[in-house]
Amino acid sequence: MSKFSTLAALATAVAALAAPSLASAQEGPWMVRARVLNLDSANKDSTGLGLSVNNKTFPEVDISYFLAPNVAAELILTYPQKHTIYSNGTAIGSLKHLPPTLTLQYHFNPTGAVRPYVGAGLNYTNFSSVSFSSAVAALQPSIKHNSFGLAAQVGADFEVSKGLYLNVDLKKVSLGTTVYSKGVEAGKFKVNPVLASVGLGWRF
Repeated sequence: MSKFSTLAALATAVAALAAPSLASAQEGPWMVRARVLNLDSANKDSTGLGLSVNNKTFPEVDISYFLAPNVAAELILTYPQKHTIYSNGTAIGSLKHLPPTLTLQYHFNPTGAVRPYVGAGLNYTNFSSVSFSSAVAALQPSIKHNSFGLAAQVGADFEVSKGLYLNVDLKKVSLGTTVYSKGVEAGKFKVNPVLASVGLGWRF
């Protein structure tokens, strides 16, 4: 009877230790996050015109699918964002950019209360609704409307309750365009932003 009691106590202890992992294992493969993101542009310009765009804070949504406990694919989405174009601090136009990004992430502690991760992937940006003021009309400016670049990220999910997480995330994205004047290439303009975001995630 004593041996049985000891075995029962050991079994209970093992079950208690295993419980967090079992609970995590029962989580579904999908995770959706809603975040507020701040875009901080590097504004690297080779045209000699001192080009820049404004920084901006806006909402984003990402959808993640866990291919394995430690590995997830993440698609980051938002709606087209409008920016003002400046030349040496003076507004000369505006544009909208739509920047979906797909990353592959590695999660270091997939069953813990704190779950850090790193990721890398590809960004595609479409520039639309591009307009320039009459002050630069003589230059007949235009830009290339599509951009492909690499993206890197670090972040962490903090468990708030079952299936609910607080998320913080930091990305660096290679994003830019070619600038033309009268159809001739004038140089490159690289936004190359740092994207800092915070929000909530739901795992199901």
